Amino acid sequence: MSREPDPLRRPIRILTVDDHPLLREGIAALVNAESDMTLVAEACNGQEAIEKFRTDRPDVTLMDLQMPALNGIEAMIGIRSEFPNARIIVLTTYTGDVQVLRALKAGARAYVLKGEVHRDLLDTIRAVHAGQKRIPPEVAAQLADHATEDKLTTRELDVLRLIAAGNANKEIACQLSISEETVKSHVTSILSKLGANDRTHAVTIALRRGIIDL
Repeated sequence: MSREPDPLRRPIRILTVDDHPLLREGIAALVNAESDMTLVAEACNGQEAIEKFRTDRPDVTLMDLQMPALNGIEAMIGIRSEFPNARIIVLTTYTGDVQVLRALKAGARAYVLKGEVHRDLLDTIRAVHAGQKRIPPEVAAQLADHATEDKLTTRELDVLRLIAAGNANKEIACQLSISEETVKSHVTSILSKLGANDRTHAVTIALRRGIIDL
């Protein structure tokens, strides 16, 4: 529901960043229907987001994660390196705990799932503008579920990415300049840490949680 305009307060100025024009149009319609906020700029990738932030200095930025040229996490790091107080809301379809942690470490103040935009976005914009942080319950639950787990090592991540690319142990050993036995040891550790039944299951879990990208 639209708020009554406050003549003493300027509208919340918003930058939206997403590579899907239809989503940007939908957000523009939502935002511009509100008397206390206005859309000042749009960007379709992370590099453009940094440039638009410099020129338009929005109060709140809505940032997608998966984009060409420069992804949302890299864009947030870039923006906050110049503007540490930037207030950024991640707008995404991803609920994976590792992806969420990366976004929060990059400086995200809130996390809104694209499927819940009509329900949650406007209140979240107002909350973040007021200095609050917001994480949906289902996302917080994901974080809690995996908080005490052992993280994959850098080498295990290398092995997992090569598994996801369809490589057999011998090929992985060759590419990483390690023995095939060492690869098998890493695979065993990966399966254990992820609670996976086999290599394919491990890749599925890792993609869902945002541990790796294809």
